[in-house]
Amino acid sequence: MRAAVLHEIGQDKLEVLDDVEAVGFGPGKVRIRIRATGLCHSDVSAMSGVLPQPAPFVPGHEGAGEIVDVGDGVTGLAPGQRVLLCWLPACGSCPACKRGQTHLCLAGFLNAGTPNFKRPGGDVFGFAGTGTFAEEVVVDAGCAVPIPDDVPFDIAALIGCGVTTGLGAAINTAKVEAGSSVAVIGCGGVGISAIQGARLQGAAQIVAVDPVESRREAALRFGATEAVAPDALADAKQRITGGEGFDYVFEVVGRSATARTAYETTRRGGTLCVVGAGALDDFLQLNMFELFFDEKRILPSMYGGGDVLRSYERAIALWRAGRIDLASLITHRVPLAGINEALEQMRTGVALRTCIEI
Repeated sequence: MRAAVLHEIGQDKLEVLDDVEAVGFGPGKVRIRIRATGLCHSDVSAMSGVLPQPAPFVPGHEGAGEIVDVGDGVTGLAPGQRVLLCWLPACGSCPACKRGQTHLCLAGFLNAGTPNFKRPGGDVFGFAGTGTFAEEVVVDAGCAVPIPDDVPFDIAALIGCGVTTGLGAAINTAKVEAGSSVAVIGCGGVGISAIQGARLQGAAQIVAVDPVESRREAALRFGATEAVAPDALADAKQRITGGEGFDYVFEVVGRSATARTAYETTRRGGTLCVVGAGALDDFLQLNMFELFFDEKRILPSMYGGGDVLRSYERAIALWRAGRIDLASLITHRVPLAGINEALEQMRTGVALRTCIEI
């Protein structure tokens, strides 16, 4: 079958090969025919080495498709069923799951160290234990989440990561209050979803911050009340909050420099929500006096900070009701053979989300 493979960490292009085989099928597993997958910034971060991932590997973790086969012991799933892929399934029995923090379950991360594919030259891993830039993938049954027939594969794919992450950051983690002021730094697919979440929560002012003009324009269509370039954020803070700072600031870039800017843009007693996934060696510096004196809440948000299955259901319900716009998040579409075009679209910032149709 065909799959897009990164041979070595640090390479900036993928090679689409037709000699890749999905492996590992057996008890408790399902084989999925991928129909659509989104390109998430985390895929690019894994390729560059910002996020740890063994190579060679097939990127992609934001996907949807149809079940081809189910292994022994799998219940509730059947061939032909439409599913989205959950790259962080909950085991249900670890301490995090028992506390109700299923998004912090480590079971899914353990899958990242087991090869999902093979080629004549050896094993190939799947990013985050999945690897959706392929025609088929074998994953644990818990990674396959059934979707209703009225949810298109491309919409379901987005819900599998970016939409859930952004909406959840605003709704679950930060718990944005009605009438509040919000700034979102980084307005790709996840940042736009955070904007939609803040709008749903009733925020009065939502300032989108991004260096790319097309993304700023898009943010206004999705609910931002104002959109500015990074060098205009200080002025927006002064005009909108009288210099005090925003009630909530979302950092959706994953860099210490923007996190520091976000901290300084948050009012005393306000909330900084860190959504971007950054590097192990990139440190955010805060002095102990400001940490104490400003009493700003610093809340990391991983995968939307809540039960992901419930978050999927909520996103589908909001999409059906017309309360969130998911179709317009997909600004570009390419076939698997055009995957490097999709990477360029992300790196230049012209795309909110590129859908790879497989």
